Amino acid sequence: MSFVFKQIAHIQLAAPKNSEVLAKKFFGEILGFREIEKPEKLRKRGGVWFEFGHYQIHIGIEEPFAPAKKAHPAFQVENIEALKLHLAKNEVSFIIDEDLPGANRIYISDPFGNRIEILEWI
Repeated sequence: MSFVFKQIAHIQLAAPKNSEVLAKKFFGEILGFREIEKPEKLRKRGGVWFEFGHYQIHIGIEEPFAPAKKAHPAFQVENIEALKLHLAKNEVSFIIDEDLPGANRIYISDPFGNRIEILEWI
């Protein structure tokens, strides 16, 4: 092959219209992702973008909106037990999943109902 995939440029999650403030609270304040500025030409579409490390999460406005219940991003973390305490403190519920060998794994939903997997390899 003459082409090579190098990395994921970003992950897009959908949200309903006028949900930017809620997205900023959840992804920015609770999960600790850094908000980044959208390009001028894309701002009129709404939504908000975040990053952590070399990865970007784009929250895009979709009408009509339907949350992703099965499709999801998965984030690897360090010290998932501390994250669980932080989520509980911020009243973010999570589901513990023990089905993946070698992983301490949970599922959360963003404020819009999109499924998010978080895991730590053990």
